[in-house]
Amino acid sequence: MSATRVSPGNRRRPRPPTQCRTPVPARWRPWLLDSGSLTERLLAASGGDLRVRVLKQHWARPRPDERRILTLGAGRRALIREVLLIGCGEPWVYARSVLPPDLLRGRHRFLAHLGERPLGGLLFRNPALRRRRIEVSQRPVPPLPGLEYRPAERAWRRRSLFHLDGKPLLVAEMFLPGFSL
Repeated sequence: MSATRVSPGNRRRPRPPTQCRTPVPARWRPWLLDSGSLTERLLAASGGDLRVRVLKQHWARPRPDERRILTLGAGRRALIREVLLIGCGEPWVYARSVLPPDLLRGRHRFLAHLGERPLGGLLFRNPALRRRRIEVSQRPVPPLPGLEYRPAERAWRRRSLFHLDGKPLLVAEMFLPGFSL
């Protein structure tokens, strides 16, 4: 798949509460706890060489923990989007977004048709966006097409519940081993 270059446009937002059961090393805190757009931070860190590669986008039932956070019923489906954010030619971040169907009606229906445009780059330009708690954890790196990691390799991840015009969406971002601070 090809990847599309990301364009800049930075905004800072008030910091939401953070939930983390594992102490976060100081060098990771600015990346994991920043309440602004990760896309914009990565764009700056890459000197403008940031691309988005869509791995998968499909309608499916979210995972049980995602359904609970989004308060979706067990049988409900959502649009699930999985992408890689590639900086300077290296896969830096794996992102999984869960967008319930109610969000994708009306003026936000374009979110279902982003292609290789970054979700974060569009969300953070919307003044109706509200970020709730940021959850931080370390998780095993999932198997990703074309990428090889040691089987038990763990990476830092953050997950946030957002509300856009009062409608929820969930975004999880995992910093891959190819990302260097």
